[in-house]
Amino acid sequence: MNLYDVIIVGGGPIGIACGLEAKKKGLKYLIIEKGPIVNSLYNYPVNMQFFSSSEKLEIDNIPFISKEAKPRRNEALEYYRRIVTSNKLKLHLFETVNSIDKNEKEFTVNTSKNTYKASNIIIATGFYDLPNTMDVEGENLPKVSHYYNDPHFYAGQKLAVIGASNSSVDAALECYRKGAEVTLIVRGEEIGQRVKYWVRPDIINRIKEGSINVFYNTTVKEITDKNVIVNTKNGIKTIENDFVLALTGYKPNFKFLEHVGVQFSKDDKKIPVYNDETMETNVKGVYLAGVICGGLETHKWFIENSRIHAKMIVEDIVQ
Repeated sequence: MNLYDVIIVGGGPIGIACGLEAKKKGLKYLIIEKGPIVNSLYNYPVNMQFFSSSEKLEIDNIPFISKEAKPRRNEALEYYRRIVTSNKLKLHLFETVNSIDKNEKEFTVNTSKNTYKASNIIIATGFYDLPNTMDVEGENLPKVSHYYNDPHFYAGQKLAVIGASNSSVDAALECYRKGAEVTLIVRGEEIGQRVKYWVRPDIINRIKEGSINVFYNTTVKEITDKNVIVNTKNGIKTIENDFVLALTGYKPNFKFLEHVGVQFSKDDKKIPVYNDETMETNVKGVYLAGVICGGLETHKWFIENSRIHAKMIVEDIVQ
């Protein structure tokens, strides 16, 4: 079996950046992605606009030209796809890494399609695959989704959007403008401060004028076929409802990291242990790249501030 210098788990922007750097340094590498190219971005809402401007989403100094200062999902898909194809990166798509095992000399990577050997591993899997669940009765009903795609689907429907982050606010505004009757359910006392600065005033004004209903300081108690039952500061309320978007955030696959042997901080943030200068974890030869480095602090790392991980890691590998 051929031995790779490095296998990169995750074909998102940072995984691609790692592949580019490995190729430049002459390493024998392979990127393994469980879905299409930049799978997480592909699963973003169809109308999604990035918080970052296009130059901050660039990798390897390859220009990202967009129609607006802040590009949209379809432009990002085009950009990263063209990088992969024009650079002929070695990328296996729709192949899931099931386990990574280590002996004294190398790693064995078992996937849904094959088995590989590698001297080093880079994990760049992000955190978009596992939603934070509410753990309430009815959360598994077909009317409930933890992912939002297209507002057209909710036209003419009574829609509850749970959360007050960028994804929740974008969904609430888009669905309202496509004809949904939107109720926003917020655990805190206001719309999140991290919401995009050009969007936050919009949602606040729509709430003030009564176009979008809101319940602050509220949690979901139960979801039924026809209602959402919530706990408010004024007691239990029942909201007539057709669909629920539970956009309550996402988390890394901690079980996967634990199986590899990666340790975490002892607090509730569960930040993986790694060297700030090399991105190598407590497991020699295993590196982390991108947003997965933040543990449950999923707002800490983005494409724009984790692009540097690729060079840091590959430089340590080739030393």
